[in-house]
Amino acid sequence: MIRYIILLIFLVVWLYILHVTKKAKLPFWHFLWGSAGLFVIIFVGFKDVLTQPMANIVAAVAGIVGKMTGVFEPYYKYGIIFVESAKDSITLKIDFECSGIIEITAFLSLLIFFNVYSRYEKVIIGCIGTVYIIVANALRIILICLIIHFKGVDYYYISHALIGRIFFYILSIILYFYVFTKAQIISQKVGGFGYVDDNK
Repeated sequence: MIRYIILLIFLVVWLYILHVTKKAKLPFWHFLWGSAGLFVIIFVGFKDVLTQPMANIVAAVAGIVGKMTGVFEPYYKYGIIFVESAKDSITLKIDFECSGIIEITAFLSLLIFFNVYSRYEKVIIGCIGTVYIIVANALRIILICLIIHFKGVDYYYISHALIGRIFFYILSIILYFYVFTKAQIISQKVGGFGYVDDNK
């Protein structure tokens, strides 16, 4: 209960500072405060609600490859994956960290306040980007499962903490480059500052 009271107070402060930065025509600070604040609001307010559904989705998407190859068995209703190797087996639980909720929340928070795009474009890019992150995360899980299946459970840590994470970060960088960096560069080349009217 206390958490939601603090969140409500933060929401009021967030909206007020958003209004001030917009009226003062400070686009960079409006973007920075808006995206960071929205991330905190969604993360704190909806993390518990969204984590398990996202884990189920990722397990289901990754499970398509698992069922086709027989390398691992998904139990998407519970957000878990059972992987067998030649010597042993392991059950992987897709928890909060692996669900992709952090990455999706960060991406959408930045996109909403990244005013190079119109509102219609943000909706389309937001949907495509969310699907992209889910698929990228599922591919990371598949990669981890494949390594464990062929190399054994001893490779769980290195496949999860190192190989899988680097793989996912590379895919995330590609998304961020095309959605944010490239779009900003193009808008500057055609003479725009990189921000358009919020009412567009």
